[in-house]
Amino acid sequence: MDTLKEFQRIMTTQTDLALSTVGTDGNPNVRIVNYYFNPKNNVIYFATFKDNKKVQEIDQNRNVAFTTIPTNGNEHIKARGIAVRSKQTVFDLADCFCNKIPDYKNTIEHAGNLLLLYEIHFKTATVTLDLYNIQTITL
Repeated sequence: MDTLKEFQRIMTTQTDLALSTVGTDGNPNVRIVNYYFNPKNNVIYFATFKDNKKVQEIDQNRNVAFTTIPTNGNEHIKARGIAVRSKQTVFDLADCFCNKIPDYKNTIEHAGNLLLLYEIHFKTATVTLDLYNIQTITL
């Protein structure tokens, strides 16, 4: 298995991930978010409403974990990383999001001004293709 190639394929084709943050009470909190992965800098981008609870949680503790949501069998990526507010906006990456998730155009048009863009930076990831093909890579 070419683990890096499989990693890039899964990150490019899957559209949702389960993002776990640390709640303001210290307990984990998980939710599904759409994402765009930039293979040039190995950064995940996701947008969220400014008044969303995850904004408060990330402001208090930037440590996150995620797993992509499988669309083909059990194929997924999981990792831990650091979430930070992006210097870019969802408008800056609109084409990237919309090319991956065409319906995201409606979200950007109707709510783009209400969204904050976040980045997830991570150095290692576990690539799972099936029960027998699981490997961890360093990016």
